[in-house]
Amino acid sequence: MQKLLFIFNHAPYGSETFFSGLRLVLQLQELNRAEIRLFLMSDAVTAGLAKQAPSEGYHLQQMLEIATAQGAEVKLCKTCTNARGITDLKLAEGVEIGTLSELAEWTLSADKVLNF
Repeated sequence: MQKLLFIFNHAPYGSETFFSGLRLVLQLQELNRAEIRLFLMSDAVTAGLAKQAPSEGYHLQQMLEIATAQGAEVKLCKTCTNARGITDLKLAEGVEIGTLSELAEWTLSADKVLNF
């Protein structure tokens, strides 16, 4: 089984970059042929927060929770959450705070790394 690492850097709302990456994650999970990990950095970390209420369109918190329910690991960069003052806020189900050391290990063990 392939090991795929997705690194998200873009803000979750405002463009479709984050949404497009999550769509690919969910499609790959349907194929059930890859171990999937997501590491959210920079402004992307806000997608991991609970209690999102987008007025229309896609709902990234729900998509992340579907991904974790289907076995994906999702971590938020601790340095990035600290910088944004959100480290202690409630996270979406299955989402955790991670470290750069964990990202380094995930990168070395991945067969492919995709950036969004």
